[in-house]
Amino acid sequence: MAVEPVVYGASERPPRGDYARAHDDYTCAQDWAAYTTADHDTYRRLYERQSALLPGMACDAFIEALPSLGACDHIPRFEEVNARLKPATGWELVAVPGLIPERPFFELLAHRRFPVTDWIRKPEEFDYIVEPDVFHDLFGHVPLLFDPVFADYVQRYGAGGLKAHDLGAGELLSRLYWYTIEFGLIQQRGGLRAYGAGILSSSGELRHSVTSQKPQRIALDLLRCMRTRYKIDDYQATYFVIDSFAQLFEMTAPDFTPFYASVRSAGELAAEASIASDSRITLG
Repeated sequence: MAVEPVVYGASERPPRGDYARAHDDYTCAQDWAAYTTADHDTYRRLYERQSALLPGMACDAFIEALPSLGACDHIPRFEEVNARLKPATGWELVAVPGLIPERPFFELLAHRRFPVTDWIRKPEEFDYIVEPDVFHDLFGHVPLLFDPVFADYVQRYGAGGLKAHDLGAGELLSRLYWYTIEFGLIQQRGGLRAYGAGILSSSGELRHSVTSQKPQRIALDLLRCMRTRYKIDDYQATYFVIDSFAQLFEMTAPDFTPFYASVRSAGELAAEASIASDSRITLG
């Protein structure tokens, strides 16, 4: 049975992707044969550009794991990546036609199945794309799924997401995903580095997040993070910083139910907001 795509407001851009070929859980087969020579060339050029920017900006764990994606001159076959990923951390990639609803997304993560959009941007979208495509998902997200601690964090996030969905707190938890898995920074020997997929797959955001004096950088605090709205059409005004993936994993161990009540009581914060309790991190 075909599924319906994510439902958006009338004023929002409709999602891309052929949802008619999706199963009930929103997964589908990666139609690798459908990729054109131009598609593979777009992937190759994106890979070359981003990988050249990584030294001194991306975290060590990401750089070390990137070769595990395999070939960089064409879009990889998901089953070939899975042959390396599954033995490493128990995760596997599954193709999806595009953005999927909250609960199916959490379900997949909770079962160590990472949804990867299988279409790729057009050449005219090379520098900016509204929705995640196969390059963003593969290059940005998958390498760190080879890191055992980070891989466990993503599964824990999925399990927590199912509970948050039932509690009507999915939006609050989505901010944690945004500010860690998508736009997280980490302090490591040598300085501040990026680990979030939204940063690592964007040449402009990578430079902005690690080297610009414009955004504020704050030590990750769960309540502060869940209160903070984020930008979807510009570089982030705020980044949250961790010391290690182990710290991130341990911070997310408690039951979040009381956190949601505290966040609702305290109220939301604008993306660029600054409060007295912030533990600010400055560039060296």
